[in-house]
Amino acid sequence: MSVITDKLGRPLKDLRISVIDRCNFRCTYCMPKEIFGRDFIFMPKEQLLSFEEIERLAQIYVDLGVRKIRLTGGEPLLRRDLPTLIKKLTEIDGLEDIGLTTNGSLLGHMAEKLKAAGLQRVNVSLDALDEELFQSINDSGIKPERVLTGIEKAKEAGLEVKVNMVVKKGMNDKEIIPMAAYFKERGIALRYIEFMDVGQSNGWDFSKVITKKQIFEELKQHFDLESVEPAYLGEVAKRYRYRGTNTEVGFITSVSESFCSTCTRARIAADGKMYTCLFAEKGFDYREMLRSGMSDEEIKDAVVSVWSNRTDRYSDERTEESAKNRSKIEMSYIGG
Repeated sequence: MSVITDKLGRPLKDLRISVIDRCNFRCTYCMPKEIFGRDFIFMPKEQLLSFEEIERLAQIYVDLGVRKIRLTGGEPLLRRDLPTLIKKLTEIDGLEDIGLTTNGSLLGHMAEKLKAAGLQRVNVSLDALDEELFQSINDSGIKPERVLTGIEKAKEAGLEVKVNMVVKKGMNDKEIIPMAAYFKERGIALRYIEFMDVGQSNGWDFSKVITKKQIFEELKQHFDLESVEPAYLGEVAKRYRYRGTNTEVGFITSVSESFCSTCTRARIAADGKMYTCLFAEKGFDYREMLRSGMSDEEIKDAVVSVWSNRTDRYSDERTEESAKNRSKIEMSYIGG
């Protein structure tokens, strides 16, 4: 089949699949405890896509040109028997890359199982090395040492590891240099993510954003950096290398330097709804199609129809007003 493109000529190449909407962290910029408290009702098991349904959808997307799949959440390692799903996905002919985004708290005892199942790489979210600060951000009592141990176990298991740090002014901007120094010394790529207006509950506004330019200027005072060319169309991170090393630092610049024009990603939430943008207002329900007896060809036609009519370019058009007033899906539901 020829490459599917949307209304702006962007091909469908990448798929993010959220396997669960639950998380054991309550990060203040993602799942604040005031909203996602003890009485918050998460999806019951029967609303989640089964592994067989995820595998079937993944096969359809690969048939349509997807080459990379990333599993997300919530916290995906909370999904029971996740290595079983990973093994199923690795057996799909034509799929070239499987990754996972995790907060790292459960990675220590799962890394070897994940690697054995066929997982190739993990992106670990870590916003601070300072213990008190990290605990105040995740609001769950979990210490950074637990995540750092998970990172080491993942490396020992043979997984490629990158670390993602969301930078928010007044929250953890003092950790920019300590994080860079720590992971440079260990040869692990670090990526700074500009604080984004995902969902309705993180209290975002422009004044809380520290831009890539600001972070880069701070890094330059301590490190000698050289730019790295993008590895492929649609690569999100703007990448640099510490001169004289193979260790990289990158930036996810959704706010200050949007990358909508090269976005090749579709997203499937844990309940089977497809979203064509991280900042989407509504999704397309595949679970109903999967469970109503529709054929693969019928579902494939639906995917083609949704993608070929895609016009999303939210970050290109973001304003303070649209960020506050537009209804957006929560990050914990849609996956990062």
